[in-house]
Amino acid sequence: MIANIATLKAKPGMEAELAEILKSFVAQISDEEGTLTYTLLQSKKDPTEFIFYEVYKDKAAMELHGSTPHFQEIMMKKIVPYLGDKAKMKFCDIIADKG
Repeated sequence: MIANIATLKAKPGMEAELAEILKSFVAQISDEEGTLTYTLLQSKKDPTEFIFYEVYKDKAAMELHGSTPHFQEIMMKKIVPYLGDKAKMKFCDIIADKG
């Protein structure tokens, strides 16, 4: 399994709009083969910060996610205007899990 932690930062005042777009994006992920977990979080300390916690069966599943039409359409075209900074990605190996 492979995990990705992606952090996105909204432009100030655009958090609510970005949250709605991101939530609609998550709803489209449920059918993706090999995507085991896809969770959207919003920071309590900084409401402009959104975090995706993603777990994939393997690298191929993660690459499939990034190549889907809905990823290209929503993440690359609809979300970018709301971002204050470039998204940060952190790829991790899962070495222990209580699940």
